[in-house]
Amino acid sequence: MHALNKLVVTMLPAVPRPLVRYFAGRYIAGETMQDAINTVRLLNAEGVCATLDVLGEDITTREEAIASREQSDDVLHTIVEQKLDSNLSIKLTSLGLLLDKKFCESNVREILTLAAEHDIFVRFDMEDSTTTSDTIEVYRSLHRDFPRTGIVMQAYLRRAAADVDLLIGERPNFRLCKGIYREREEIAFQKREEIQQNYASLLRRMFNGGAYVGIATHDTLLVDAAATVIQEKGLRRDQYEFQMLLGVRPDLRRRLVREGHKVRLYVPFGKHWYGYSMRRFQENPAVAGYVVKALFVRNR
Repeated sequence: MHALNKLVVTMLPAVPRPLVRYFAGRYIAGETMQDAINTVRLLNAEGVCATLDVLGEDITTREEAIASREQSDDVLHTIVEQKLDSNLSIKLTSLGLLLDKKFCESNVREILTLAAEHDIFVRFDMEDSTTTSDTIEVYRSLHRDFPRTGIVMQAYLRRAAADVDLLIGERPNFRLCKGIYREREEIAFQKREEIQQNYASLLRRMFNGGAYVGIATHDTLLVDAAATVIQEKGLRRDQYEFQMLLGVRPDLRRRLVREGHKVRLYVPFGKHWYGYSMRRFQENPAVAGYVVKALFVRNR
């Protein structure tokens, strides 16, 4: 069945967008700011905090990048006005990284200046491997002036340990995830066990360096391994948090909250939902199977 679902993923581009959107609803808050507000309020009521992300990394013009910056500014104002327990996540390609790195950095600086005025934390998301070095460079340049910022490390990348060692002396705030973009074998580990082993190794490396870590995983094995490290090191609750994606493993989320851990959900929203949702389906082929099955049922 797993192999069949993997095959189904390759068929997804042929599925009508409205049908994809229906099943993608579990992974995104919606298309509007009000949808995001409603979702975060429900999470906050559960004792879960959030990080809001405006979807849209495929920009091709400076005007689109400026519009993306303004959307991030709107999110920051909304967090304050609505008293949401949330921070902000940003993707640098949506802010012009592929157009002009200096232009991108100036956009990010404007966002961080506003965030600092309201004491809101901002996370630099990590995208595919072609942008890793530039993302780290922009982060390091701005982190000196804006310490309430963090960056993502992807455990499937072979370079991740070297990147952690590069950053650890700057006392960064990490989000550690497995990684979801399709990468070649020479760039990224391909086997689940290899990725799990590297994830656990990187987590210890981060904690040994005194970093705050957002432990971003839905893998029960890695969650339990992280809990063991936390106990071994006697870490306080304010030295780490667990992070999850909206719509994935709500059972695990509730378990972690019951156990007293801080939990943060990644809450994406916006009109550019398609690319994000397709990556979620690639990560979870079983859901992709439901999409294609629904297509055949509808056609019948």
